Amino acid sequence: MNNLPRIVSGMRPTGPLHLGHFFGVLVNWLELQKNNECFFFIADWHALTSEYTNPHRIKDFVPELLKDWLAIGLDPEKSIIFQQSQVKAHAELHMLLSMLTPLTWLERNPTYKEIRQELVQKDLNTYGFLGYPVLMSADILLYFPSAVPVGQDQLPHLELTREIARRFNYINGDTFPEPKAVLTNDAKLLGLDGRKMSKSYGNSIALSEPLDAIRPKIMSMLTDTNRTRKTDAGDPHICNLYPYHELLTDKNTCAEIVDSCKNASIGCVDCKKILINSMEAFLAPIQEKRAVFDADKDLLLNILHEGNAKANKRAEENIILIREKLSFNF
Repeated sequence: MNNLPRIVSGMRPTGPLHLGHFFGVLVNWLELQKNNECFFFIADWHALTSEYTNPHRIKDFVPELLKDWLAIGLDPEKSIIFQQSQVKAHAELHMLLSMLTPLTWLERNPTYKEIRQELVQKDLNTYGFLGYPVLMSADILLYFPSAVPVGQDQLPHLELTREIARRFNYINGDTFPEPKAVLTNDAKLLGLDGRKMSKSYGNSIALSEPLDAIRPKIMSMLTDTNRTRKTDAGDPHICNLYPYHELLTDKNTCAEIVDSCKNASIGCVDCKKILINSMEAFLAPIQEKRAVFDADKDLLLNILHEGNAKANKRAEENIILIREKLSFNF
């Protein structure tokens, strides 16, 4: 066991990862794995909160999520990468923590109503959906981490984890550290239509999406609505296209785009064509790496099995300590 700070985070396998996931989460994971002991897990049990009627979809997306992680640079030699449902201690700790978590803490969860509104087509009137923050707390606390990478909107979730840890410690004695937040950079990348980027809205670009399918999407993107003609001066900073350039296009070209847009010497179609080139240059190496795992399923499964074994070893060591606190070991 090393002495590096420990980090825990996960993602639900509910669909292909898109640019919002990469710039909002994964770039931070890549940086964290350089100087931390990282546990990154595929949260397939969490996916059941919204996909419980179609569990086969989760099974299909687990390897796809892993391919994306490996293709963007998550390294199984540096980080422990595993599947949540294959580490049964997550379920045990979830059950134990649920015994002492007040119902009011779950009902006040600020994202409870937000997620229900976003997934209005799904029946989320289940205990699993109401209690998913407890499972999330178990996912984190099981590994006694010092910190968790979160966005600003996820701070209430982490604070609930800290409250659960505090309550457990008060009742059973000092057990869990209260993990701190590592605030991630907010990429502020909206969807192609200007709304929040979401797989359910169909307004995203997936990391694995064929380049031929991406080009027409970019050509139909929402731009500066005040610019109805090419001769109209535009403002890149209110255009939905420009944030993509800031992330994908080199700085010199971005500066030229700003000047050319403001003086109407470049049209939106030309600007989109530049973005297509930038997008292809960004995605091509990711998709080339991904193709290696598409062609070698055994290699992919071996990486996952090894990660599961490492996570299980650490989880079992820790759950023994937790049982001792509860006087459940004889």
